[in-house]
Amino acid sequence: MLTLIQSYVGLLCAMVALAQTEVKLVAEENATLPCHHSLGLLGTQSLDIEWLVNISDHGKQVLQLLSYSAGQVYDAENHRGRYSFVSNYLAGDASMLIRSLKPDDAGQYICKVKNVGQFQWNYITVIVLVKPSEPVCRSEGEPLEGKNVTLHCKSSAGTKPLNYRWVRVNLKDDVERPIQSSARIGPENQLLLHNLSKTDNGSYRCEVSNEVGKQICELHINVQGISNVGFLAGAVCGIVVGVILVILTLWLLFRKREFKKREEDEFLNEIREDAEAPKARLMKPGSSSSDSRSSRSGSSSTRSTTNSASRSQRTLSTQETFHGEQRHHCLEQI
Repeated sequence: MLTLIQSYVGLLCAMVALAQTEVKLVAEENATLPCHHSLGLLGTQSLDIEWLVNISDHGKQVLQLLSYSAGQVYDAENHRGRYSFVSNYLAGDASMLIRSLKPDDAGQYICKVKNVGQFQWNYITVIVLVKPSEPVCRSEGEPLEGKNVTLHCKSSAGTKPLNYRWVRVNLKDDVERPIQSSARIGPENQLLLHNLSKTDNGSYRCEVSNEVGKQICELHINVQGISNVGFLAGAVCGIVVGVILVILTLWLLFRKREFKKREEDEFLNEIREDAEAPKARLMKPGSSSSDSRSSRSGSSSTRSTTNSASRSQRTLSTQETFHGEQRHHCLEQI
């Protein structure tokens, strides 16, 4: 009975002595939760160590993450490898390592050590802080002289409050420069540049920060004059028209070459037909009167001689014309 009373008194003293601790840890980093005890001095055969967690998302449900009992170490099946003892837990350091901390790891962690009816408790409330995500920068409006431009910057994740800050920088030496006095910060942390001029040219950096980290994004503004814009538009139009004219000229040359080739082919075909025409002979049936044949033989012979001379003269004239055309065509190609 006395032993039981002493155990309860010891438990009460331990709970009073070990007040609840609150720690802030950073997501995606490894974290160590401290737990020290002196019950290992009573022996290790009956020593029990448990790490429990009351995850805020699970309400009052308590989960066992890591334990030591009867000489064996056990870890949660759903999280094998994430939780482990850091040091010699039998000698008094039962601190637990959590690998790659996540935002949903936030909650209350309990380290319970028991040996020979004596208990020690450690309560640790873990708050997981998330660094700002890389912000996205964009500009709205045309960077023309006399116009207005709005620079937007937005970080989609991170533990609040997120602090936004706009600076103007020289990228060569990363030195900050003052922003024009006409610039204003909008209600959603955007930078408003009014009545642009050449003095607004440069790089603008947005910094998003909280208590555990900082991220940046940058925009470059190059203010154009109205005359420059007109010149660029005219140059682009001139280039487009020039390309169209070149394509049209090449197409016309190609068509002209095809037309000449077609005329030459037709001319050669006519010459070939004229050369083959004298070879075609029409065979007429013989007459019953031998006198008629003999009377026509003289005149036929005379016509044959005349026709042969005429065809020879026409063939020579045609060949001369063809050679002349060929010479003229070669001169044109040269």
